[in-house]
Amino acid sequence: MIALSLAEIAEVVGGQSYDIPDPSVQVTGPVVRDSREVEPGTLFAAFVGERVDGHDFAQQVVEAGAVAVLASRPVGVPAIVVADVQKALGALARHVVRRLGATLVALTGSAGKTSTKDLIAQVLQRKAPTVWTPGSLNNEIGLPLTALSATEETRFLVLEMGARGIGHIRYLTDLTPPKIGLVLNVGTAHIGEFGGREQIAQAKGELVEGLPASEDGGAAILNADDPLVRAMASRTKAKVILFGESGEADVRAENVRLTDSGQPAFTLHTPSGASDVTMRLYGEHHVSNALAAAAVAHELGMSAEEIATALSEAGSLSRWRMEVTERPDGVTVVNDAYNANPESMRAALRALAAMGKGRRTWAVLGKMAELGDEALAEHDAVGRLAVRLNVSKLVAVGGREASWLQLGAYNEGSWGEESVHVSDAQAAVDLLRSELRPGDVVLVKASRSVGLESVAEALLGTGAEGEVAAR
Repeated sequence: MIALSLAEIAEVVGGQSYDIPDPSVQVTGPVVRDSREVEPGTLFAAFVGERVDGHDFAQQVVEAGAVAVLASRPVGVPAIVVADVQKALGALARHVVRRLGATLVALTGSAGKTSTKDLIAQVLQRKAPTVWTPGSLNNEIGLPLTALSATEETRFLVLEMGARGIGHIRYLTDLTPPKIGLVLNVGTAHIGEFGGREQIAQAKGELVEGLPASEDGGAAILNADDPLVRAMASRTKAKVILFGESGEADVRAENVRLTDSGQPAFTLHTPSGASDVTMRLYGEHHVSNALAAAAVAHELGMSAEEIATALSEAGSLSRWRMEVTERPDGVTVVNDAYNANPESMRAALRALAAMGKGRRTWAVLGKMAELGDEALAEHDAVGRLAVRLNVSKLVAVGGREASWLQLGAYNEGSWGEESVHVSDAQAAVDLLRSELRPGDVVLVKASRSVGLESVAEALLGTGAEGEVAAR
């Protein structure tokens, strides 16, 4: 964080100082909420969680080097006490962002946010110092913590914004007003919470509504291939830039293909030139993510050749997202278990089919959460797609939703032992261990709550003694 005195922080957040002998002492390190991340110069934000109260660690964090605690009650060590720690954190982030000379890039969408954010960060980092959201910390706590990690040297701040309802993104853009806003897609993730795709589009479009006008440098980067996203052009005063495979896109891909290993390749076209890209990531869905990143980078002055080189060399920065690992016996494990929705599930299955040409393929799938009334139809459709893509064996893991996956496969013509429904992750591991052969390709994917990453870890021997933890 940029250096601020405790007196200045107290004024910004409207807090009262307790047990602070010298208010001129500065916070020079990061702002953190996890006591294990404390370092000298830190400001520790004490949140009260369901199982842990951050206030209980106040003495420990100060002994570890924290300058003070941002708290909701006095804690016997230097503290700035506020009525609401979350709101205070947001106010501090807003203050710091306004003082930074960085260009703020924000992105949202139903699928691909984290992968795209990681691509944008890696491309922009080649141009100037860049700070970006770690993992998927994209909510009202994670976003300000990321913004507060920026320093005077930061030139680009890339923030992922998530939403579970109308008004969430508007709140985040108020905390950290972006200059460039990117909307990837409107899908069915969280459709049960939102109530429909139109409501999701309404929420995601709050990002472009919060952008400055074009004459003030605002730029809205929209997916030309998604009608609900493209329609957001009417909701912004910013300059509109389209990306996609559509011929009308300002930044587009031509000659899209997958290599024999399932990695996307294409020719990148920008308003200033074209260049070829062959990515290190897996799956054709990354083409759209790459085009979005390219549109951001081009708007910020990078050439087509610079962008293509950066995209071709970029890797995955966040775990459990199409992590591809080959075992010594030639079995390839694709751990895409961080989360799942119908769009990402279809993309992962297509990537599995491309990677597994001439090899046996396994799709180990669990439920997709928060689909509401669409749950049965969407799980059925994924099971059917696995059959249409000639996946050798579908292993549906878990309860009711998994049974719908298996039933969809059965109804599509997957009879005999081509699809199977197992009760839990350990049962899936036991099945795979008994039937995997050298050269097989295994995809593992489900919503975060299922915890199927434990299956991939067990197959790779990276979990606790290679076994699946009880869940």
